[in-house]
Amino acid sequence: MNLRGLYVIVDPAAGAQGRELEVARAALEGGARLLQLRDKTREKGLQLPVAREMARLCREHGALFIVNDHVDLALVCGADGVHVGQKDLPVAEVRRIVPPGFIVGCSTNNVHEASMAQADGASYVSVGRLFPTTSKQDTRPATLEVLRAIKAAVQLPVCAIGGINEENIDAVLAAGADMVAVIAAVVSAPDPREAARRLASRFAP
Repeated sequence: MNLRGLYVIVDPAAGAQGRELEVARAALEGGARLLQLRDKTREKGLQLPVAREMARLCREHGALFIVNDHVDLALVCGADGVHVGQKDLPVAEVRRIVPPGFIVGCSTNNVHEASMAQADGASYVSVGRLFPTTSKQDTRPATLEVLRAIKAAVQLPVCAIGGINEENIDAVLAAGADMVAVIAAVVSAPDPREAARRLASRFAP
């Protein structure tokens, strides 16, 4: 599993309502290497058809597909992994019910949380919120210094998240991020494909 590159989070609440698959396809065509479906409002049965199609699109483009929060939905739809937060099922418990090789990502905000996630079996950790964002409420601020500290403390791929766009992505990559997760910078862009292409181009070959 190559956990590196542009990581686009498709969230209906952030402008993708009703056009999740359109945005997903455009992001993949623009060079996204990972996609995540994050739907905090609809029942899982309603999310399933979208999740299955997103999983298929990712396979078609050689990308990875991650489901936010819902381990059961991730397993049923054929996703490559699941992403959990500090208030979701603990990484160690998720590891007990997923098959070997299943990706388990974990949101962290400091070195302690990142180190715990690594010890519990996480595949990668995300670090944020690095910059102001309106895409998600109830986020804790972090800094590029925290990102650097976490990168130095763990042996896992590190994903930066929170208000990242064309203006600040270079600083984030310079701080050591292996992946950069974006929502509004692609989902809300007039041309999601071109937005993804410009962001993906910042990663070294």
